[in-house]
Amino acid sequence: MSATSVEQVTKKTEDLSIDGNKKTVLNAASTADKEFELKHPLNTQWTLWYTKPKVDNTEDWSSLLRPVTKLSTVEEFWGVYQSIPKASELPLKSDYHLFRNDIRPEWEDDKNAKGGKWTFQINDSDRALLDELWLKVVLSAIGETLDENDVAINGVVFNMRKKVVKLAIWTNTCDKEVLTKIGLKFRAIIGAILNNKKSIESQTEEEKQGEKPEHQPIEFKLEFIKHADSENRKIPPFMIL
Repeated sequence: MSATSVEQVTKKTEDLSIDGNKKTVLNAASTADKEFELKHPLNTQWTLWYTKPKVDNTEDWSSLLRPVTKLSTVEEFWGVYQSIPKASELPLKSDYHLFRNDIRPEWEDDKNAKGGKWTFQINDSDRALLDELWLKVVLSAIGETLDENDVAINGVVFNMRKKVVKLAIWTNTCDKEVLTKIGLKFRAIIGAILNNKKSIESQTEEEKQGEKPEHQPIEFKLEFIKHADSENRKIPPFMIL
C-alpha cells in the first residue's frame, strides 16, 4: 500500500476512537436506531486494537499500538466491522488485534504471560479469502465456539506482512489438552475455507477441460509458540498440528 493508504487506514480507525468525547460509529448508530432496543450481548467485552506501520526507527511498539473501540454486543461488532478497512486492506507491517476486555496484545501483559499463540501463515493475495479467514476466526472467538470453557482464549490477531499473512489465536494457558481442542477447531475453520476455495477452482478447471480433476485436501500446519519462547527463534514450537 502507498503512504496515502496508510494514512487512510489510520484515519478510519481513529474515527472509531474509544474516547467518549468523540463521535463514533457506535454512538451515531445508537442515536439513529433507538427504535431497535433488542441487543445481543457478547459473553465478555472485547477491544479492537490497531498497530500502524513503523515510519522510522525512533517509534516504539507502544506508540504504534492503539485501541480502536470496545465491543459488547453483536450489533456493535457488525457496526465496527462495516466501518473500518477490511483486514486485506491493511498496510504492510500493520495488524488488527481483537482481545478480551482490557487485555493488551502484548506478551508482557500478565494475562498473556503464561500462555502462547496458535499461528497459521498463508501466502495468498486473494483478498476475499483473507477477509473470510479473519472474519470466521473473529466470529468464532467472540461467539465462544473455539474454547468450550470460554476461559482460555485471550484474543485473535491478523498480521499483514510482505510475503505472508499471519493469523493467530492467543491463549492464557499452555495446557496441551486445552490447546489441542482449540487448535483442532482453528484448523477446521481454516481447512474448510481453503478447501472450499480449491473446490470452486477445481470446478472451474473442470468446465474448461471437460474432465473432473482430482481434488485433494489442502495440506497446512499450525504452530503453537509459548510467549516465553517468542524472542528465541531457535526454540522449536511447543506444539504442531
